[in-house]
Amino acid sequence: MLSTSSPHRRTSHTTKRRVAGVALVGVSALLAAAVQSGAASAAPEQAPRAGRVNPGAVTMKLSASQRAELIRDADAAKATTARDLRLGAGESLVARDVMKDADGTVHTRYERTYQGLPVLGGDLVVDTSKSGRTGHVYKATNASLKVATLKPTVAAGSAEKQALSAAKAAGSKRTAADRAPRKVIWAASGRPTLAYETVVGGFQDDGTPNELHVITDAATGKKLYEYQGIETGIGNTQYSGQVTLTTTQSGSTYTLNDGARGNHKTYNLNRGTSGTGTLFSQSSDTWGNGTTSNAATAGADAHYGAAETWDFYKNTFGRSGIKNNGVGAYSRVHYGNAYVNAFWDDSCFCMTYGDGSGNADPLTALDVAGHEMSHGVTSNTAAPAWSSTPTTRPTWATTSSARRSTSTATAPRCATWTSRARTAAPRTAGTRVSATSTCTTRRVSPTTSSTC
Repeated sequence: MLSTSSPHRRTSHTTKRRVAGVALVGVSALLAAAVQSGAASAAPEQAPRAGRVNPGAVTMKLSASQRAELIRDADAAKATTARDLRLGAGESLVARDVMKDADGTVHTRYERTYQGLPVLGGDLVVDTSKSGRTGHVYKATNASLKVATLKPTVAAGSAEKQALSAAKAAGSKRTAADRAPRKVIWAASGRPTLAYETVVGGFQDDGTPNELHVITDAATGKKLYEYQGIETGIGNTQYSGQVTLTTTQSGSTYTLNDGARGNHKTYNLNRGTSGTGTLFSQSSDTWGNGTTSNAATAGADAHYGAAETWDFYKNTFGRSGIKNNGVGAYSRVHYGNAYVNAFWDDSCFCMTYGDGSGNADPLTALDVAGHEMSHGVTSNTAAPAWSSTPTTRPTWATTSSARRSTSTATAPRCATWTSRARTAAPRTAGTRVSATSTCTTRRVSPTTSSTC
């Protein structure tokens, strides 16, 4: 149970603020809420009257720069905050996330360290008024952070062996952890304990990427906890049915950000033709409804296609991402108005999808994703050779014809590689004319192919 404290009297809207503050508590704090026992809790506050919303308690939408500035401010004042909260010797704070209300109240989520070691389950959220006055403080644990010794009795290798065994049971074939076990303070279940955290990657038995975190008592070797770091949502796509998507959760918000594949993100251009668009985000981890009536349907298709293409190159060629550097590109859907095509653009290192004729047939099928992102692969493995004159549009030279063929050949292989793929519905022909490339989507019975 999350514990709260309030050194100052709050007005009747604090219940709403409380929800906002708790929503900021991260994975480790949620773990603590799930497994710890005995944490004290403040008495329930009187609920606000039904149907009444305090405008000042509404969460503001922050830009990336505004959020970064608030986090910098909180991090700069973390030592003072720690003193104000009367944290123990050796404890320090690290600001991780913020939310801001319309009346200026800021909810800051901190993680804690003890003698330089991360404290798992030591998260806390501090409410600060516009005047700088501290309000509620929400703690994942009330336990005092005191550990007798920071010298482990159990060897790190034993902790790694235990983690690998747990990962194997979940389907992973890894024979070594992603990195050496790190020492942490485990505070999510009662008395804080020196422990090891070991992370094992690979894949789970259903093909989902694996990021299994195993917590091992550094004194006894007992497994204290384990959790899966990969968030999987449900995508109701238009072309591939219901699929599993790798997403990212921050507080109560989910985003189409694939942390298992280089942080590939999927954005909504909302009929725009420039810029990045808006990152798909929502409070539910179920995306789209399988039709164009829901903007997230195309987002789910594109996100799924990017993941399958990444996995195809990874498992077939041992390639980690388009540039083979472990960094994901990004996808943009809902490009333009009734735009009947899709394209890869090296300048933004991104994939872009139109919504098709009448904005009713998005070009987000799996074969299109595989084809277009393969242009990124060929572009980064064989530099394009251009031939042009001042009076003509640049065109691909002969060597690029081979790369076009490579992308065209890769698309159906990528689609065949995943057993969950379905044949995309035929699309109306259209042409993309650009200084970057010329792409044509053609209807070829009984299937659809894209050439670029």
